[in-house]
Amino acid sequence: MTSQRTLNRLFTLHSWAGIVTGLLLFIVCFSGAVVVFKNEIDLWANPSLAKLPRSEKPASLDAVLTQLQTRYPGATVETIALPDAVNPSYFAFVRERGAPAHTRTKVALRSDTGTVAGPVDSQLGQYLRMLHVFLFFGPRWIVGFLGVAMLVLITTGIVIHRKILAELFTQRWGRSFRVVMSDLHKSAGIWGLGFHILIATTGAWMGLAPLFEQGYKFITTPAAMAPSQPVRKAEGSEPAPMQSLDAMYAIAQQAVPGLEARYVSLRRWGTGTAEAGFTGNLSGHLASTARVDIHAVTGTPKKVHDPRTAGFWSLVNSLMEPLHFGDFGGLALKWLYFFLGMTPAFLSISGTLIWLDARQQRRREADAAHPASAGNSIAAG
Repeated sequence: MTSQRTLNRLFTLHSWAGIVTGLLLFIVCFSGAVVVFKNEIDLWANPSLAKLPRSEKPASLDAVLTQLQTRYPGATVETIALPDAVNPSYFAFVRERGAPAHTRTKVALRSDTGTVAGPVDSQLGQYLRMLHVFLFFGPRWIVGFLGVAMLVLITTGIVIHRKILAELFTQRWGRSFRVVMSDLHKSAGIWGLGFHILIATTGAWMGLAPLFEQGYKFITTPAAMAPSQPVRKAEGSEPAPMQSLDAMYAIAQQAVPGLEARYVSLRRWGTGTAEAGFTGNLSGHLASTARVDIHAVTGTPKKVHDPRTAGFWSLVNSLMEPLHFGDFGGLALKWLYFFLGMTPAFLSISGTLIWLDARQQRRREADAAHPASAGNSIAAG
């Protein structure tokens, strides 16, 4: 049985962990709940996109690329996003000639003909995702540490509230603000406990796993003994004919059976070292992050990543994103993720309000006791 001294320490840890991370947790959790509807938000923010026709047999990738190169001569086509269950259109990210290196234009294309519809006016959904994943400008490991903080809050909360089942239906309406808020805080935490553990664990994994992986590679990779050579022009940078994108997609699906590409990335396109990368999900499988990189001149696969065959940890890693964002089960699951995702945002607000109210209460009690002590001293004198 946990001693009262230990419980007090855990309560202090729970309180301060919530206070220190409360604002950031609210931002991350609130934006995460909303970003479940990222694609729907992008359609809502761009009404013209919703009016574009949906084709049962979308135009070929080659036709889409040709249309982009015709509409934006001299521009670099970096990524093509394929139509999905929500968005009826192709999208492409294009870096136009003369534009800054970090500037990309998001372009919508009709799925039936591949014709360029025009630049996308708003990327509100993407901005919300950037806020959730990176806090706009921060590295992703910051959000990963927030996931760890959330796990600490969950663990200490479970230990502190030992009568978890009794408190499941406890709501003392009509009492003080702190009592009512405390009951709501406990109820939201208990009812959403399983979901909170899932979100905190997957968020911590996606934010921190790359950091640990990079650290492991840095430690285990021996330093190069040879002095660095001056950078020279890469071999194969001269123009070369490209294989068909659709033919390469077929090769990618042969390399990874069931691959349903969501994105096609083009690197050094038009040169002898060009590559096309096909990234997406697996048909009938929850795992994501399947990828095939193909040499665009020869049509030969250069790198194949199938989470089903790449080992246990690779499979676990491929499950993190769909489990975290809830984009694998249709609209009903998205609404469930949205409502449950709002509960940790509420917990961060309610926990802060409870702490502030308790602090004010202690100050009022101290102020009330101070005059009494002063009066007793005067009477004694």
